[in-house]
Amino acid sequence: MLARRRHVYFAMMGTCIALFVLAWSVVRLWSVPAAVGMCVVAMIIPPVAAMVANRRGPDDRWWDDPSGDPTSDEWWDELDGRHRRPRDRP
Repeated sequence: MLARRRHVYFAMMGTCIALFVLAWSVVRLWSVPAAVGMCVVAMIIPPVAAMVANRRGPDDRWWDDPSGDPTSDEWWDELDGRHRRPRDRP
């Protein structure tokens, strides 16, 4: 999943750079409004690319990863209901 998101991110950012370069090196010679329009589209791509790259998929279980601190992991496991100790019944 991460590799696919990374590829999509780099493809989107490459498209953004290509739009800027083409707009001001080629398209502006024929139409300045078209070049400006291409730049406006290119300005919208980076925030969308960041959202795509940072999106978590349904198979990403990042909240279950242990933090490395045993005390903290025990505490979170207790809150999540895992490794629960049997309650004392009166």
